[in-house]
Amino acid sequence: MNTAGNTIFIPGGTRGIGLALALRLQARGNTVIVGGRSTDALKKIAAEHGFATVRIDTDDAGSIRSASAEVIERFPDVNVLVPMAGIMRAENWRAPGFLADAEAVVTTNVLGPIRLIAAFTEHLQSRPDATILTVSSGLAHAPLRVTPTYNASKAAIHMLSESIRLQFAGTSVSVTELVPPSVQTALMPGHDEDPHAMPLDEYADETMSLLQAQPDAHEIQVERVKFLRYGEVRGDYDQVVDALNAAEPIAAAPAS
Repeated sequence: MNTAGNTIFIPGGTRGIGLALALRLQARGNTVIVGGRSTDALKKIAAEHGFATVRIDTDDAGSIRSASAEVIERFPDVNVLVPMAGIMRAENWRAPGFLADAEAVVTTNVLGPIRLIAAFTEHLQSRPDATILTVSSGLAHAPLRVTPTYNASKAAIHMLSESIRLQFAGTSVSVTELVPPSVQTALMPGHDEDPHAMPLDEYADETMSLLQAQPDAHEIQVERVKFLRYGEVRGDYDQVVDALNAAEPIAAAPAS
């Protein structure tokens, strides 16, 4: 992916990693359209940063279809899609009540990106240089005990990225996967202050540097995610899982 001269749609870009990357991509001369569910949040970032905005609920198939059509109509040069929206819920599968959270995670984290990509595939193939920038996680490769469905959802995004990259080979569309480690965002309560998580600006800056240095990369991996990403390759997967979960007993997960 080239880091300048694009028209980029980032549904889920009103906060966290999405907003941090939107700001950096805008600063590099890209036109950035931010999508989100909250009209107040969209108005705020439009006023503060000058982003074009589109209201979209990535849990709603109809909203995805209508918002995507609006983006393509208003911004026919759009050539980069970043399906960023995601949720993370603690679940305790040993107690009743976890299913609603698990289903919500799958709807947002798996069906959302699939529906968004489906809405843009025809248009992106009409552009001379297009990118689908998916967002998985280091937890696609090593499980955090308290978030089983989140882990599974990100593993699904990883394999989806690998698979559609093969299908888009020979077209104008490239598929690049962002693989974040734990980053200080509001993804879960208190996580934005977690001292063990990577500071948001540090993550966004390193990610932008990697995107610029590796425009043809299949995965964008900051250094801090490689501990999780390559445990099986190194042969220390069990130790990685133990270290990841040392401070996360299953009792900490609410029954919901």
